[in-house]
Amino acid sequence: MNPTRRTVLIAATATAGAALAPSPLATAAPRAAAATPPHASYWYPDTLPAGAPGPGITWRSLKSWRAADDPDLDCNAASVPLAARFTPTPANATARSGQARIQALVSFGPTSGNPSQGSATADHYALTHWAYLDELVFWGGSAGEGLILAPNAPVVDAAHRHGVPVLGNVFLPPAAYGGQLQWTRDLVQRDAAGHYPLAAQLVAVAAAYGFDGWFLNAETGGGNTALGTAVLGFVQELRALAAARGQRVTWYDAMTVNGTVSWQGALNSQNQAFFRAADDMFVDFRWSAGTLASSGTKADGLGRSRYQLWAGVDVESNGSGTYVDWDAIVPAGKPHITSVGLYRPEWTRNHLPADQRAPEYFHAADDRFWTGRSLDPARPDASDPWRAPAVSVADRSTVTSVPFASVFNTGHGLRWYEEGAVTSDAPWNHLGLQDRLPSRRWVVRTAGKRPTVTFDFADAWRGGSSVLVAGEPDQPVVVDLYQTRLPIGVNTVVELTYRSESGEVNVESAVATAEPSTAGETPPYRYLAVNSVNAVKTVNGWQTVTVPLTGLSGTVHALGVRLTATEGPVRWRLGGLAVRADGTPPAPAAPSGARVTAANGGDLRLAWNPAPGTVRHHTLHRLLPDGTRRFLGATAQRAYFLSGLRPEQGEKAARFEVRAVGELYNASTPVTVTHPW
Repeated sequence: MNPTRRTVLIAATATAGAALAPSPLATAAPRAAAATPPHASYWYPDTLPAGAPGPGITWRSLKSWRAADDPDLDCNAASVPLAARFTPTPANATARSGQARIQALVSFGPTSGNPSQGSATADHYALTHWAYLDELVFWGGSAGEGLILAPNAPVVDAAHRHGVPVLGNVFLPPAAYGGQLQWTRDLVQRDAAGHYPLAAQLVAVAAAYGFDGWFLNAETGGGNTALGTAVLGFVQELRALAAARGQRVTWYDAMTVNGTVSWQGALNSQNQAFFRAADDMFVDFRWSAGTLASSGTKADGLGRSRYQLWAGVDVESNGSGTYVDWDAIVPAGKPHITSVGLYRPEWTRNHLPADQRAPEYFHAADDRFWTGRSLDPARPDASDPWRAPAVSVADRSTVTSVPFASVFNTGHGLRWYEEGAVTSDAPWNHLGLQDRLPSRRWVVRTAGKRPTVTFDFADAWRGGSSVLVAGEPDQPVVVDLYQTRLPIGVNTVVELTYRSESGEVNVESAVATAEPSTAGETPPYRYLAVNSVNAVKTVNGWQTVTVPLTGLSGTVHALGVRLTATEGPVRWRLGGLAVRADGTPPAPAAPSGARVTAANGGDLRLAWNPAPGTVRHHTLHRLLPDGTRRFLGATAQRAYFLSGLRPEQGEKAARFEVRAVGELYNASTPVTVTHPW
């Protein structure tokens, strides 16, 4: 990547905050070694730098990596398979399916010291607009830390839940930033049989860690035609091996076929061999309208889709204020030219001043970036110079099976809530706990005053956030929530959990059993009374109501709520939504075999055997001597790292409880493990 157009990641010396970082199941016997916090993995191809690594950095060779010897493998393996997704009728007349796609290159943290599974801060890039993404690259790497990055488990789990594949990153940096041509040669070395052993290693890592392939960014100059030929052979073999495991390979437009680094800003004779060898290609930022047009034509001539070309858009510095010649990529009223490659959209967090890093500020900037100035994908602002993804690209959904539930957990929060009560007042982030979230944020339909709709972190039913509707609506308001393909059975119900903080609101469930006839139209909702339903329970000020889908059949295509204010102003929260069979759902089976796998004073690694069946996540509590429970954390994995524990007065052993949480947020009985002090 052109070093004048982006910030190169340099070696970081500080780790993220004191995390209660979770980790997957430890398959070996309990280790005698001290418990250490798990971090995302990174490697050099083979040769390590001269000297010694900086504080907090571990130098590793990918060539010598073995899954059986990886001490943090289980802490870094994703738990959620890649979900299938579908494309509903677009929310507006300009968003299209089957044309341009969106890729994002995101740095979620430093190369070294990036927690495997969450940390104790809400100040985190909690990406939620997955519905517009087709590929996520876990960006990073530096000459002083490592060049090959495996995505951490929370990112992969959140992306997979929304149907988005995640690629690890291979970054061979320019010499000006410490790059060594030897590392390129190491990557493409061949064995006695003529194969590329590190290609097999990359595929093995992705398979073991549960992500979806690799982004190759070779920017170290000084090569020759022989090296270019070797790199091409490596890419060809990597793609063949990757395809056999359901993985993909994306090539970055930097190295040319003669082995030199020369960013083309186009698909042309200098890089088309690499494009043909890979699944996709990121086109460097120096493209023009003419080079993108010729690139699309060349891709067509090669028998490949022009939408397998990602036109790079550098948003690291200015985000949604970046000037882009959008008509060169996604022209209005004409077929799209190529796809879009967004470089560093985490600007939506990084540009915020220190005193405005609370989640609400981040989500406001992020919604502006992905949805556009109108903040409503059904009402795009044609005068907005920033052509947000929602304006050009149709959203997708993975909500296709019953039971389905969401508590609108964005994967970070200021506190942790269970049934409306605060069970931990510590801020946190863990993207692996993120729900499948509404894709169209926020479509609000009303003939009167439009209220604001946001994720809010001041109160929640479960997790860390809820949906807040606030304003003075003078006409009924419909809020679209989910586009779905949920089969309706004879006893299917919609369950809503909500509370009113001010005003009086009549609530109805909006259910559509068909698609709108054209893009941008309102789904053909039927409105089902909620307030008059008898099956209501109230806990900590939150009401839970079940609404039978009596008289409906077929498939639910869209879900929302209709709110009619009878007294205002209104502050109304939605804390949970579920579609399930009527009756009390069975609790999931309990995990088993809970154990301490490593210990060092008050730092512990716990692991357990998951129960069969679908488990959304696990919760951990400490059982105190007085019989009360203290919430410690939650994880989508099957193990957990705890730090800084201390004995309670008179306590000879700490007792921990692990519970499985099902799709409908019902918890299993606990499995208990003790640890003597």
